[in-house]
Amino acid sequence: MLRNVEGMTTDTNLQPFEIHVPQAELDDLHERLARTRWPHEVPGSGGRTDFTRGIPLTYLRELADDWRDRFDWRAQERSLNALGQVVTEIDGQRLHAVHQPSSSPDALPLLLCHGWPGDPFEFAGIVEPLAETFNVVVPSLPGFGFSTPLSATGWEVSRTADAYAELMTRLGYERFAVHGSDIGAGVAGRLAATHPDRVVGMHVASDGAALSMAGETLPMPENLTDDERAQIEAVKDAGKEGRGYFELQNTKPDTLGPALVDSPVGQLAWIAEKLQAWTHPSKELPDDAVGRDRLLTLVSIYWFTRAGHSSARFYYEASHAHLDWLTAPQVPSGWAVFGTRPVARKVFDPWGTVTHWSEFEAGGHFPALEEPQLLVDDLKAFLGPLT
Repeated sequence: MLRNVEGMTTDTNLQPFEIHVPQAELDDLHERLARTRWPHEVPGSGGRTDFTRGIPLTYLRELADDWRDRFDWRAQERSLNALGQVVTEIDGQRLHAVHQPSSSPDALPLLLCHGWPGDPFEFAGIVEPLAETFNVVVPSLPGFGFSTPLSATGWEVSRTADAYAELMTRLGYERFAVHGSDIGAGVAGRLAATHPDRVVGMHVASDGAALSMAGETLPMPENLTDDERAQIEAVKDAGKEGRGYFELQNTKPDTLGPALVDSPVGQLAWIAEKLQAWTHPSKELPDDAVGRDRLLTLVSIYWFTRAGHSSARFYYEASHAHLDWLTAPQVPSGWAVFGTRPVARKVFDPWGTVTHWSEFEAGGHFPALEEPQLLVDDLKAFLGPLT
């Protein structure tokens, strides 16, 4: 099983780590894909290519066949292992992280925080260029990737922020900058709010679709014009049919979990549909936005670590912790909005305290995958004066 992967430890000290999925796990995946019990095609919907009802069956079959017959996990494993990685135990929970120190002796430590459905390796393409300037650390959220299995309930944004602060201490980094998107933005915000003596700057990336959180997990801005209110309502209306995953993971993750950890095609459909919905609308398929191999690598990591279930639990824990996701920053802050909307700043910076603000027409929910150079440049522009 995966817990026998080389480098795993229950010791609280940092240990080097390399990914090695046992061959039996790969064989089991391929056998399950070959035995997939496909749904009947509904008459009149054969060959559907749009995502209005969810992921099209023809496209899902294509992905599943490619995952089984062409995709080379071992090649991806070797590529991922080119990045330095560590594991440790913090607050009873196994925590995995990519750690790429800079060759520069005065490099600022930079903590990168991913969200769902992500993993640390969505930053793989920008770790090296960032490591020219920064000591880069990218943890797996508790219950995600190789920070599995979950050791207990209660892993939400605030507890995760404290664990990340302890991780940075163990790595020898007392002062550091932090960047996050999605759940990672919430973790970055909590770090800045609860450890302002250690965080030299906080940078967040979001996309225009996140405007739908106004009035929910984010406060509704005051003094909106009619046009601005219409922009927010349009985003909310567009997002309503995509909220099914959110409500289920927020309320009944244990009902969803067995389906995701028992069916690789179920896990594939659950993630691939979100990659299509959340990347830039000019990209018809996730392949166009992030690449086929990256998509299948992401799903493979969720599959091998059984993170479909435990990552969904993070939503439940976060929603029941009743914490504000956005608080007025107490440290220098930067914000980059990809696939932006004109009203973005009023929603994401209601206090007018963001010191570095950037908006981009390109990109979407996964800027490190979709627009890596824009993200690298924006991080360097924000953090440069702070080093």
